Amino acid sequence: MAKVIVYSSAHCPYCVMAKQLLERKGVKYDEIRVDLDPSKREEMMKKSQQRTVPQIFINNKAIGGYTDLVAIDRSKELDSLLAQS
Repeated sequence: MAKVIVYSSAHCPYCVMAKQLLERKGVKYDEIRVDLDPSKREEMMKKSQQRTVPQIFINNKAIGGYTDLVAIDRSKELDSLLAQS
C-alpha cells in the first residue's frame, strides 16, 4: 500500500473532502495539520511549491490539492498510484 500524506487545516472544506475520498477508497493516510504547527506549513510549501491546503503526497510524489486528487481518480490513475509501495 502506498504511503499517503495529507497536509491540511481544521477549517478547510477541501481538506475534509480529500480525506473523505481517500477514506471511501480504504486508504490509510498521515495527516499533518499546518494550522497547528507553522513549521509544517513551511515544510509543505518546500515540498509542493504550493501555499494552499490540502496538499496530498502519494509515495513522496506531490499530487496537488483536492481537485487534482479528484481528476486523478476520474482518470482511473489513482487506484494504481495507491497500489504502489
